[in-house]
Amino acid sequence: MGSVTFENVTKRFGDVTALRDLSLSIGDGEFVVLVGPSGSGKSTALRLVAGLEAVTEGEVWIDGRLVNRIAPRDRDIAMVFQDYALYPQMTVFQNLAFALRMRKTPKAEIERRVRFAAEILGMGDLLDRRPRMLSGGQRQRVALGRAIVREPQVFLMDEPLSNLDAKLRVATRSEIKRVQSEIGTTTVYVTHDQVEAMTMGDRIAVMSDGELRQVGTPTDLYEAPTSVFVAGFIGSPAMSFADVRVDRANGATSLSRGAFALRVPAGSAPEAGEATVGVRPEHLHVWTDGARLVGPIEGVVIFVELLGRESFVGVRFDDAVELSLFADPRVGIRVGDRLSCGVERQRLYLFEAATGAALGRL
Repeated sequence: MGSVTFENVTKRFGDVTALRDLSLSIGDGEFVVLVGPSGSGKSTALRLVAGLEAVTEGEVWIDGRLVNRIAPRDRDIAMVFQDYALYPQMTVFQNLAFALRMRKTPKAEIERRVRFAAEILGMGDLLDRRPRMLSGGQRQRVALGRAIVREPQVFLMDEPLSNLDAKLRVATRSEIKRVQSEIGTTTVYVTHDQVEAMTMGDRIAVMSDGELRQVGTPTDLYEAPTSVFVAGFIGSPAMSFADVRVDRANGATSLSRGAFALRVPAGSAPEAGEATVGVRPEHLHVWTDGARLVGPIEGVVIFVELLGRESFVGVRFDDAVELSLFADPRVGIRVGDRLSCGVERQRLYLFEAATGAALGRL
């Protein structure tokens, strides 16, 4: 196993800065997910570790060794791409063994490594098949197996599940996480899918516009986002936001915007001024009583999406304030209904209006 460290790493392509001053340490055996929208710099960071791109500024370390000027083949890493890139004329066994044969690995060792990879991936009965005889999920397992047989210090995975359908993607991400846990190899995984990141990563590094916005466990990012961007990116469905006026008086905080007005305990809100308030759909509820909720606030239902066990409901409280919530479909909420809602205590997130930096929870 090997650690991976970025120290003030910047990557430029001409006048374009794809990655800016990235500092991140990934420990031995850790599964870290780089997540963010297109153009956030996550794949660039991965390619710098692999040696497929040269660092403009800063240093990249693998297992305590500076690798800026070391060739990709000498970095002891294995990469899994979005494209399976299997040799169509070869069997699964031959695809798994190819890189080892190129390195003149002894035949007995090749046999051992291939059989081990096939066993841990549950594809021992597929070794004599060719890629055209495999499903998409099976091909992805072969691509993963090809990385496993190399027994590298670090796995690098660049959106390996994006070609799979939704159901197969769920099954395969569980399989990748299981395999990584059993093998214990340090893994850096790139995706734009925050659900993938939340379910797979020991830690998640959220990136945007070439910069690292926040790094932490899935719980850290969900419970304590440090900015509007992270709060809106992590969580599905996404957090709802509204720009409000904050006022404090008599030990309470008032959040208001037009017809929207909500009074909550003072918490860590600023004394007065403009701010952005965020609420996750799972923390906004149809009003029952004030024992566990703050409110009520009343709005008009603007959409209802039936999801089976629950309905996803959008409510407009003001022309500029729209929030969403989950509700029991048996309640029979319809578009146009007036609905009273309340927010769970300590589940209102407050952010600076100008910078988007987190101010705390109310």
